[in-house]
Amino acid sequence: MSRSLLSKKQRVSGPDLKVDSNCSSSCSVMFKVPSGLSNEMSKNNSDAEIDEGLYSRQLYVLGHEAMKCLQSSSVLVSGLRGLGVEIAKNIILGGVKAVTLHDEGTTQWSDLSSQFYLREEDIGKNRAEVSQPRLAELNSYVPVNIYTGPLVKDFLGCFQAVVLTNTPLEDQMQVGEFCHSHGIRLVVADSRGLFGQLFCDFGEEMILNDSNGEQPLSAMVSMITKDNPGIVTCLDEARHGFESGDFVSFTEVQGMSELNGAPPMEIKVLGPYTFSICDTSCFSDYVRGGIVSQVKVSKKISFKSLTASLAEPDFVITDFAKYARPAHLHIGFQALHQFCIQYHRVPRPHNEEDATKLMALAQAVNAQALPAVQQDILDEDLIRKLAYVAAGDLAPINAFIGGLAAQEVMKACSGKFMPIMQWLYFDALECLPENRAGLTEDKCLPLQNRYDGQVAVFGSDIQKKLGKQKYFLVGAGAIGCELLKNFAMIGLGCGEGGEITVTDMDTIEKSNLNRQFLFRPWDVTKLKSDTAATAVCQINPHIRVVSHQNRVGPETECIYDDDFFQNLDGVANALDNVDARLYMDRRCVYYRKPLLESGTLGTKGNVQVVIPFLTESYSSSQDPPEKSVPICTLKNFPNAIEHTLQWARDEFEGLFKQPAENVNHYLTDPKFLERTLKLTGSQPFEVLKAVQRSLVLQRPHTWADCVTWACHHWHTQYSHNIQQLLHNFPPDQLTSSGAPFWSGPKRCPHPLTFDVNNPLHLDYVMAAANLFAQTYGLTGSLDRAAVATVLHSVQVPEFTPKSGVKIHVSDLELQSAFVDDSQLKELKVTLPSPDKLPGFKMYPIDFEKDDDSNFHIDFIVAASNLRAENYDIPPADRHKSKLIAGKIIPAIATTTAAIVGLVCLELYKVVQGHRQLESYKNGFINLAIPFFSFSEPLAPPYHQYYNREWTLWDRFDVQGLQANGEEMTLRQFLNYFKKEHKLEITMISHGVSMLYSFFMPATKLKERLDQPMTEIVTRVSKQKLGHHVQALVLELCCNDESGEDIEVPYVRYIIR
Repeated sequence: MSRSLLSKKQRVSGPDLKVDSNCSSSCSVMFKVPSGLSNEMSKNNSDAEIDEGLYSRQLYVLGHEAMKCLQSSSVLVSGLRGLGVEIAKNIILGGVKAVTLHDEGTTQWSDLSSQFYLREEDIGKNRAEVSQPRLAELNSYVPVNIYTGPLVKDFLGCFQAVVLTNTPLEDQMQVGEFCHSHGIRLVVADSRGLFGQLFCDFGEEMILNDSNGEQPLSAMVSMITKDNPGIVTCLDEARHGFESGDFVSFTEVQGMSELNGAPPMEIKVLGPYTFSICDTSCFSDYVRGGIVSQVKVSKKISFKSLTASLAEPDFVITDFAKYARPAHLHIGFQALHQFCIQYHRVPRPHNEEDATKLMALAQAVNAQALPAVQQDILDEDLIRKLAYVAAGDLAPINAFIGGLAAQEVMKACSGKFMPIMQWLYFDALECLPENRAGLTEDKCLPLQNRYDGQVAVFGSDIQKKLGKQKYFLVGAGAIGCELLKNFAMIGLGCGEGGEITVTDMDTIEKSNLNRQFLFRPWDVTKLKSDTAATAVCQINPHIRVVSHQNRVGPETECIYDDDFFQNLDGVANALDNVDARLYMDRRCVYYRKPLLESGTLGTKGNVQVVIPFLTESYSSSQDPPEKSVPICTLKNFPNAIEHTLQWARDEFEGLFKQPAENVNHYLTDPKFLERTLKLTGSQPFEVLKAVQRSLVLQRPHTWADCVTWACHHWHTQYSHNIQQLLHNFPPDQLTSSGAPFWSGPKRCPHPLTFDVNNPLHLDYVMAAANLFAQTYGLTGSLDRAAVATVLHSVQVPEFTPKSGVKIHVSDLELQSAFVDDSQLKELKVTLPSPDKLPGFKMYPIDFEKDDDSNFHIDFIVAASNLRAENYDIPPADRHKSKLIAGKIIPAIATTTAAIVGLVCLELYKVVQGHRQLESYKNGFINLAIPFFSFSEPLAPPYHQYYNREWTLWDRFDVQGLQANGEEMTLRQFLNYFKKEHKLEITMISHGVSMLYSFFMPATKLKERLDQPMTEIVTRVSKQKLGHHVQALVLELCCNDESGEDIEVPYVRYIIR
């Protein structure tokens, strides 16, 4: 850890404000300069390289240039209560140059409600001093300093960005004026119970380099008119996606060459495939082709100072259902600052007298406001609720506002993403009890314990209820760590009878440390769930957490069985794949448990709450499937780097994994050949041909053999196959309609000539040879010079294209391809008998993107870029190649913190048992734009049979064991539904097993009718029922009394 720059904590004499901690300032503002401070602050050097192993997921969000800007920015965070520490945590994880923590206050009981780096033994100690060593552990690249004196002008001048939290308005304005006039970026953040406030001032001339962070779009041109303005038409295989005002540039245009290399030009969108550009009437005639690409153009944006913006504010709306609230809260927060000055405290929790006083102050502020702010009628209910909860300090609100504030700091330092212009107000009043009659002042009084800040908002009864909750947390990654932290702060599962069960089968990797803040460098290779559980106990020693290392799925239903789920109060997902989410959703629907679902993608995030009988489930709506690339495009006609990277990934699997697996199956499984020959199309031939190559044609015995193989394979892929393709389809080939074959999305390739002195060519051979050697258990080499020497002696026969070779132009042609039996028989004869290779086995390689020493990404980058060179496609660097080929999900700590804050606000409602649909909020955010969207969840769709309505939450509960102790037979089951529900069952299934159908052969039906249901299930599925299984899920097809098909709920058939 770097030595603290402020090794001596300086305290400058000044007024020592002794007032209530909720109202007190974490700072005072003076104009005397602490001697030597500014010189010491400037000594830090920011020329360090970016650690891509640590920051890889964040780099995919910000990019290298923005990251370099962060690494040259020193940030001051003033106020180390819950909101301040959340902001500091996210900024430190983000990797700025240095962070200085400033706080003149001492730890109070109320701080422990949300300040996760303060402990009970820290009461009475300075918040910054206690927090510094714990924050400093988060990122060894970021020096974390402390300062406990007043904020003075020369001290502020040392920073590129200043963050104020828990600061009186008068001090905010003084600091704000200084920062605005000296080009220092300012973020002011505040949270008051269920309310949050954020303000940004990034100066009069901030350069915005990229407003949204999205990858630049590109499209293929099919026509450009000579006109004023010129009209560009793109190929109709996909919409261009541009917007009016975008800037674009052109390449590869034939004919109208004036456009190639011209400066970026602004466009006006005319339709999904057309847009207009500049005057092209004097340009050459357009012939064909061309690629148009979006260009990010920097622009200047201007901010008003805090004082000016306070009088004439601009608001970012966080919830369009509360469109009018920001203006009222703008008045309310100013009145709250006046209340604190006048009464030296915040309003007492749920105290009517103080609420009336705050309302009177708000009326006075409103009366003096400029017309832009002044409200005709203040929302009295809103202002009174602000008074009721202002003494509160909630971890979820701080997580949300803290995530946003930290992202704004990153925007300020990097010029990446559109800042908040300039005020943001947020409230979560739906979290209050739906019946507020029981929420009285006496239940919200401080008890001198760690939950005082939360009791002030919700009362002591709800706090006890939170402590008794039993929750299942699935996943201990970025979202999982943040959820555990918030669970600990709000006291979930921290009381008698409460418990959190967390499961995650993964181990900690270096790249996790950038956002999974419960982990430290010394935890790498340890289990995530165990480490997170241990770490969260440091945050709140009262939390009762049990860690597992199990994957959730059918294979672990003996662990997460009926007893486990029935004892739960709810489930929180922290998963990174859709299949696991769908599985947990099905389990929650079956056991009728609330589910808190969330996810992030870079600066985007979403929250969904699933409530039994009230909302639809996660599975009720799904995103459309990702558009797949046609196989023939990958094999022969790539036109984008994404195509060559996918081709390279397929190459990796087809060279270093699948052949080795098939060889091992061939040698050990007597039925392998039989199964292979049953595959469709040309698959049997391809599989057996790969086995033949691996065991006969290409089996190496030495490292030199591996180098020779890699060289020959290079020639096959980048020279010979391309020559064959051009033999079949020459560059001047025409289609049946007379159009050039090589046009539009088909780029005409050219073969490459191997050059041992070309670094990319040698990169490929080094990676391919080492991976090939690994599959045979041979030792590889890192000696490039020695490999180059071997390559000089490799003889590659001259290639002559063959006639009669079929190259498929479309996937339809490919699917109709077949291989005759004679070829397969000849191939089988050439395979060595397994008994002639005793003990021989191969070693399949599973692709691993995050180990830079294993040659995996080396191979992908070289293979992809060589193919891109074949087709004149711009290459991709290692960073971009890893993102696309590794299907990496970009991630950043700020989004995770904000999303989890929203999740835990929904958790408050779930625990209280809210039953009004409008109380809950599904949310989507994009911190880059910034954009916020909240909506009430959808109710589950209703179905009906006879006069009974039902939803996905309903089912038939059928007791399989009868009064006499015997189990129900199929005949009795059919009769039960006919008698009790007037339903004639035509089909019964259990999973993929068909148990009964009306069209069954009579003999089979007669046999089954008098068998117990569980016996039928066991026989048909050929699987024994585990002792943990207490009920079976049966799906029915039914007719009503009139013989019509009707849709009915599933059956829960109880057997134990």
